[in-house]
Amino acid sequence: MILDADVAPLPSRIEADICIVGAGPAGIAIARSWLNTSVRVCLVEGGGHRPESLSQSLYEGSAVGEGRFDPIRSRVRALGGTTHVWGGGCIPLGNNDLSRHDWIPHSGWPLAYEQLRPFYERASRLFGIEHHALADGSFVRRPGLRLGAIEHDLLEHRNFVRSPVFFGEVFREELARAPNVQLLLHANATSLDAGPDASHIRSLAVQSLSGQSVSLVARHYVLACGGIENARLLLLSDAVAPGGLGNRRDLVGRYFMDHPSCRLGTLQTGSPERVTRPYDRSGGKGTAPCFPELCLSDAARERHGLLNGRVKPFAVEGRVPEGIRALRELRRAFRKTVHDEAMALDGPLGSAHPTFDASATERSFGAVGKAVATIGLHPGHVARAMYRKHIGKLPVAPQRVDVVGYFEQAPNPDSRVRLGDQLDALGQRKVVVDWRLTDLDWHTYRTAATIFGSALANASQGKFTTDEWLGDRSRADAPIHGTAHHMGTTRMSESPDEGVVDLHSRVHGVANLHVAGSSVFPTGGWAFPTFTIVAMSLRLAEHLHMLL
Repeated sequence: MILDADVAPLPSRIEADICIVGAGPAGIAIARSWLNTSVRVCLVEGGGHRPESLSQSLYEGSAVGEGRFDPIRSRVRALGGTTHVWGGGCIPLGNNDLSRHDWIPHSGWPLAYEQLRPFYERASRLFGIEHHALADGSFVRRPGLRLGAIEHDLLEHRNFVRSPVFFGEVFREELARAPNVQLLLHANATSLDAGPDASHIRSLAVQSLSGQSVSLVARHYVLACGGIENARLLLLSDAVAPGGLGNRRDLVGRYFMDHPSCRLGTLQTGSPERVTRPYDRSGGKGTAPCFPELCLSDAARERHGLLNGRVKPFAVEGRVPEGIRALRELRRAFRKTVHDEAMALDGPLGSAHPTFDASATERSFGAVGKAVATIGLHPGHVARAMYRKHIGKLPVAPQRVDVVGYFEQAPNPDSRVRLGDQLDALGQRKVVVDWRLTDLDWHTYRTAATIFGSALANASQGKFTTDEWLGDRSRADAPIHGTAHHMGTTRMSESPDEGVVDLHSRVHGVANLHVAGSSVFPTGGWAFPTFTIVAMSLRLAEHLHMLL
């Protein structure tokens, strides 16, 4: 059953066996595990069916750290969460990602890959990619996958699969039909009410922007509202616990990580397709295609003391002929653009507009007609591009190849999410994100530029030039941005001295409060996090089944 606070009055009090805050991939995965059972589930979502500017405004905050980061432009408050803008990329973390490394302070998960593998397999079915075989930190390479001539003992290929599943669309109807599930929309969690010693949650306070208030009473609570918002809600819940719930050791919000991305340098070559075509994602066949990533090997990380990372070579086109521009416009007019995989997987996802409106993607008949006319006036442009593609070249000759890196971030207690003094529309303190990189991060970028640049230059008989900014750690304008993979703010640990949640994702010291999502990741590897988020959520759901 769906109850929308913007459409009808909500009960002033709701009782459930389990309350899940956040209806993104983590929350939906957990809720689905109780569909059509006797367990009463309440799934609380602050937005509606699609992103809306008013709901999105509750994500507003400020950034005071390094790099380019905007708290509002990288999150989606709606049913399905950030799958509204994600690229579908699924890849597991590997044993090396989960292990402790002497050169990476605060590294190491209290779990091994083999403990997660059964839940990765379950997650594969949820994402519609179960026909792809799992490997340690990768999917098994599909037959016929061409990887070009890149050979280097410090590099390796790992494969990700692109899921066709978008959670808010695919699972909405079954959540609505389940008699034991209440899905609240436009219902914003504002604080958790704890008992006198803060060891047990008694209720969750919920408010709508339309003025409704609900007290939600459950046996168990799960925070599944994202890597920033999970920490924010714990910090806001300070009526009984000064500094917030689970924060006796001042760890909530610390160790904030993203996957920093930056251009490492440029490649000049007469054969750019040798290094770009193997990583082209536009030619994926089937409903869940598999693609390779060029990554640092475990040997490279150990030899040079590096974080994990990968690169994507982007061909930067020269002048695009008018006929080709018109053809691309025509293709866009008839293509579903809600989920732009290339943008979401490789671009700075933080630039995705938070108030996305489907009507903005519509193309007028006039624009289509103009594009068709332009193509008709320049048939030679299209013919030349088709010939270039036929002989194995890029349709438009590139000026250069940009080598863009995507990296693991070093866990750093000084990189954090905290509460500021400004208030949102519900009277709640907004977040301040202090995103900080370390010398290890910069050492990784510089060394990776040399390793990747050398390999790509050799493979294409070209010349690689490292970007100048990499030589100056003090530059305030370093072109480093996040990729909207918010991790670490409620990190998992065996001891409450080192993290916020235990091995079962339960907040240390709070009996009935759990956390789902990438905020529990102690480290992040370079892998797109959603696949691991869902696997970990299914693991948590299994544990909760034993408690209910």
